[in-house]
Amino acid sequence: MNKKVTCRSLFSRGALILIGCTCLSLLAGLVTTANAQTNPVRKKVIVQTSKPGGFKDPAASGASKTNSLNPALFQRKDPDELVLDSAGNLDYRVVQGCMRRNFNEDNLPKSIGISNPQLSEFFKNQTKTFFDRMRGECIPYAAAFGSRNRFDSLSIMNGPIQDSKTEVWTFTPSAFGGFLIQQDYLRNESKNLTEIRIPLRDVLYDQRKVGDRLPVELVWELNSLIKQIYPEENNSLENSNSVVRLIVDFGDRERWAQIWAAEIIDPTNKEVFASAFWVDRNEIPGGFFTGSGESLERSFWTNPLSYRRISRGVGNVRVSSSKRVSNKAPTVQATPAKQRYRAHMGIDYAAPIGTPIFSVANGKVAHIGYSGAFGNLVILEHPGNYLTYYAHLSNYNVELEVGNDVRRGLEIGYVGSTGRSTGPHLHFELRKNGIYVDPYAPKTQLDLWSMRDNESGQLTREILLLGSPIKQN
Repeated sequence: MNKKVTCRSLFSRGALILIGCTCLSLLAGLVTTANAQTNPVRKKVIVQTSKPGGFKDPAASGASKTNSLNPALFQRKDPDELVLDSAGNLDYRVVQGCMRRNFNEDNLPKSIGISNPQLSEFFKNQTKTFFDRMRGECIPYAAAFGSRNRFDSLSIMNGPIQDSKTEVWTFTPSAFGGFLIQQDYLRNESKNLTEIRIPLRDVLYDQRKVGDRLPVELVWELNSLIKQIYPEENNSLENSNSVVRLIVDFGDRERWAQIWAAEIIDPTNKEVFASAFWVDRNEIPGGFFTGSGESLERSFWTNPLSYRRISRGVGNVRVSSSKRVSNKAPTVQATPAKQRYRAHMGIDYAAPIGTPIFSVANGKVAHIGYSGAFGNLVILEHPGNYLTYYAHLSNYNVELEVGNDVRRGLEIGYVGSTGRSTGPHLHFELRKNGIYVDPYAPKTQLDLWSMRDNESGQLTREILLLGSPIKQN
């Protein structure tokens, strides 16, 4: 391997990357750009830079800062009506490595444990020219498997060198039979992605320093992400020189800012302790997955703030039926009243008044205003028929309006005790098709929290393109 050409040199001093993608379909024979499929353009208007960013201005549509007054948002539906069929790959896993080169390179799928004769034959026929452009002593790969060891995707790179000549080929099953190939090229002239490195201890403990390097709406997201992937067996890494290596799209008037890859690494020996990669998804919000294929989304969707404790969860709450009785009333033998209960749907997070609350995912403001027992309430609508509720707030982000498209990590409000509240806390709800979902229930599994079959190839190719170079097995 040419040690002078490393991922650090590719991204340093503001150098950037380009992912130019084409997809070859055996059936259609068409060539299309992958960016058009996975990165739909979002219309965005930048707000004042002195304010928290991460949402769009709906002024042109005449949106109001007050209640949406949409009765459907407050309609109670029977939880038994909810069918939690995730349609996801619950046994999804990824293996990666750098296989030593040999005379049987076209047998790579079988060598790394993919038992699929049809893929092996297809791989041999398609990669003859690919191996002619190999550099280095090993072949980097990332392969994904589903339930019962089913083949989901395979990405290979033409050597452990990341520069303008780097290319990645990704093989995935076709919905119509056979297989698809997607070719991705790493370029150093792109204006979209860049690498930055931040000391791990700053990410964990000093968000002000992180805010000097990243857009404000990415700070909470990064902190939450790193806390999830931080390896418990190395719980003293923050006291070392470990850094967080990020590949970031800083966004513009048309795109949200986005973290595409995050790694905790030792810059001295380039050891990667943990990693995560962003996957764009159609019809539902995108999500982060680790380099081994584990989803990190459940934690994001259940942690809208830094809380002291969960004071109450989903279930039944005792209703007080006591009434004040005048002292002048004659004393009578009271008959114990039958205790009544009401359903408490949602999670209560105890936290001090004024604690910032963040949107848990990209979405749109469906409601903002005072709403009875909820007190000051924000409701966000997310792709996939999901709603999140943030209640009892003391105040809102002053720029927030009904109709805003908001980004994950936007500061939308602050903990309070308005409405029917016994103390400062955030009442948080997650609803699917208008029906309450208990996100902490062991059996709850949503499509938000697992890899879907047609998304696997995006993760394996990002591991090779955006992650640190994979060392030889």
